[in-house]
Amino acid sequence: MKGGTSPAGKAPGASSTGSLAIDPEKLAALYAECDGWVQRVHEKLRDEGVQVGYSTLTRLIRKQGLGVPPTRRHDQVEDVPGAEMQHDTSVYRLAVGSQTMTVVASLLYYRYSKTRYLKFYPSFTRFQMKCFFYEALRHYRHAASVCVIDNTNLAVHHGTGKNAVFSREMEEFARSLGFGWLAHEKGHSNRKAGEERSFWTVETNFFPGRKFSSLEDLNEQASRWALEILAKRPQTVLKIVPAEWFEREKPYLVKIPPYVAEPYLEHRRGIDQYGYAQFDANAYWVPGSGRGEVMVLQYARRIRIYREREMLIEYALPVFGTKHRKFRPDGAAEPKAPALKASSADLEEEKLRTLAPSVGAFIDFALSRKNMRGQRPRLVHELYRLQARMARHLFIQTIERALAYGVTDPRAIERIAVFLLRDDLFDAALPETPSKFQGRDVYREGRLSAEPDLSIYQDLLNTPPADGEGEGGDDDGSGEAP
Repeated sequence: MKGGTSPAGKAPGASSTGSLAIDPEKLAALYAECDGWVQRVHEKLRDEGVQVGYSTLTRLIRKQGLGVPPTRRHDQVEDVPGAEMQHDTSVYRLAVGSQTMTVVASLLYYRYSKTRYLKFYPSFTRFQMKCFFYEALRHYRHAASVCVIDNTNLAVHHGTGKNAVFSREMEEFARSLGFGWLAHEKGHSNRKAGEERSFWTVETNFFPGRKFSSLEDLNEQASRWALEILAKRPQTVLKIVPAEWFEREKPYLVKIPPYVAEPYLEHRRGIDQYGYAQFDANAYWVPGSGRGEVMVLQYARRIRIYREREMLIEYALPVFGTKHRKFRPDGAAEPKAPALKASSADLEEEKLRTLAPSVGAFIDFALSRKNMRGQRPRLVHELYRLQARMARHLFIQTIERALAYGVTDPRAIERIAVFLLRDDLFDAALPETPSKFQGRDVYREGRLSAEPDLSIYQDLLNTPPADGEGEGGDDDGSGEAP
């Protein structure tokens, strides 16, 4: 009927017969049974004779809140002096100097007084987190009893929210500074809305119009902005001045003990032959004359080098990005590099040159050839091997003949020695022994010693020359001389 109204104030067409027949408890049981797959729930209802449209079914599921966490209003936490501080990080891409780099902003926020401490890091690890809290709380010398954080694994070992279990290392660190951790519930980021608002202020008030020449310059400007400018600016509708309200909050805060140890990391390093220990791609000089191992303790802004619990030296860390540099204290002499030991080729060449002037002349000639550039070690080793296998005078005559014909290939030189022996061109006359040696006992005993084994030369004599071996040298230094 036109102009009619539906009973009980319901709009016409608000529900169908099928949807009214679905029991809410049954629908919830089916939804759980089908692991939240609505299509499967629709099929099972159809098999049971319940005719309901798919869109109607999805509306009923949403209405019952199945599969969706209920939206609820967050509790408002009262600002109580000394009760709470908050911490969080945010990642930014900034122009620093001539490059664009990724930095992590770490910010500590006192909820009651709106006081903030801000610092930027190239990366943020558990060690950096401890250094940040130590630096910030040592600056203010007071901490709130609780610090609210998200469920970061830098502090949380496992679990979330009220079920979060914090790592023992971070619990002990927080206890030494007089506060405890509190992780907010998952999805409840508004629990630290003051921290989120602080990052919005950083993005809209600190970054615009500022330029940063280095990471150190960025942190210097951030510190001045947070501790001097923002701390004196009225905030919120109550016109709270953080510097003034922090003085009011101090009696309710936990005073930081003066004896808290600064966070550090341990690194074992060896000392090289020049007296340096390597750390973070730089080298640091270590006092003393020995080598061995040392312990490098890394702090936020410096390192200390220890040996067996004795501190040897301390260095301030260089600016971010410094690599491959050597550091030593003023007045410490730069250690000299050890002299290079002579190589085996140097020693062998020296011995070859002492055999005869002609051998030295041949070496100079061979090394002057273009095809022998870079081949000095190989040539010297081959010549030294040849002289060790034959008599000295045979080797000298072979080298002189090779020099006369311009032969530099060691294999061709060896064939010259065979040729001299085979064709009786080798002068086998031994040099006469000076009379002054003949009266010595060693000489007399040597006359009665066994003859040397010269069978190796017999093998060389029995080896026929290779086909095509000509006489005379060629331009590439690989020819053969008669």
